[in-house]
Amino acid sequence: MSTIEGKFSGKVALVTGASRGMGAEIAKKLAAGGAEFIGVHYASNRDAALKVVEEIKALGSKAVALEAELTTGISGVKKLWAAFEDAVRSEIGSVQLDILINNAGIAPAIPFEETSIEAFEDVINVNLKAPYFLTQAAGPFIRNGGRIINISTGFTRVAGPGHSIYSASKGAIETLTLALAPHFGSKGITVNAVRPGVTNTDMNKDWLAIPEAHAEAASMTAFGRIGTTEDVADVVAFVASEEARWITGQFIDATGGTRL
Repeated sequence: MSTIEGKFSGKVALVTGASRGMGAEIAKKLAAGGAEFIGVHYASNRDAALKVVEEIKALGSKAVALEAELTTGISGVKKLWAAFEDAVRSEIGSVQLDILINNAGIAPAIPFEETSIEAFEDVINVNLKAPYFLTQAAGPFIRNGGRIINISTGFTRVAGPGHSIYSASKGAIETLTLALAPHFGSKGITVNAVRPGVTNTDMNKDWLAIPEAHAEAASMTAFGRIGTTEDVADVVAFVASEEARWITGQFIDATGGTRL
């Protein structure tokens, strides 16, 4: 983490779905880079979120855990943004934001024929509606030169027949990324999407614990291994940095060359 020391000095960030997995690693990467304040959003695992907050504080940044259930749709988004506003105003004196990471997502493996309206709406609420309206709420407060990063998926590049709703929601996120890039461009704010592949997270731990499944997933990458949360967080940190100021409206593949 020392290689990014100071890259995010003075920055204010909000990371959704940051109590575990990629979101937690991304939040800690921003703290290692000197971010001033980080909002750590979580849906239900308060203990895990508080652990991430403590790890961030140990790295020298201010942080707070923000609870909001995003399957509820716009009400969850409003709750999250209101909590972030209160927290950042309390910690640094005014509502401002530099880095928004729309990471929260759900990916139920449901056969197409068995997809219920309820399951469809939950995925769309978390994966599309939340980032859309959270970005809308945050937009007026994002400072010049800010970053909006949407976490997508490699399933927008290769077929994911067992994850049709998830894939569709992330395809929409990439189209939204493209649409918002010129919208925010006048303020020097970049809008990009990062596409992780199969990553060793809590969400995937059960099926990756099956030796055959793990071996098959690893064999699909160019490197012959499963991705780690740090693999993805390092890419996100680059996109969030000043070095990526000339990149916008792009989809950065972080799948380890899956199915090339």
